[in-house]
Amino acid sequence: MSHLNTQSNFNIPDEFYECLINAHRDLSTNESNAMNAALVLLLSNHIGDLGVINEALEEARKSVMAEA
Repeated sequence: MSHLNTQSNFNIPDEFYECLINAHRDLSTNESNAMNAALVLLLSNHIGDLGVINEALEEARKSVMAEA
């Protein structure tokens, strides 16, 4: 069975966040959204485990719906 790791897996999480923010710098909202979609597809392909990807999609969806 696949299991999504939801614990921090970075030695220095702030470095990842800085990279993510910098990648979005100077992009329009549409460009930023398109970049996020491309990133999701690239990382999903890298993971290659549909079970883990489905868990991640469910968790991400729940986190957005909880804000509404």
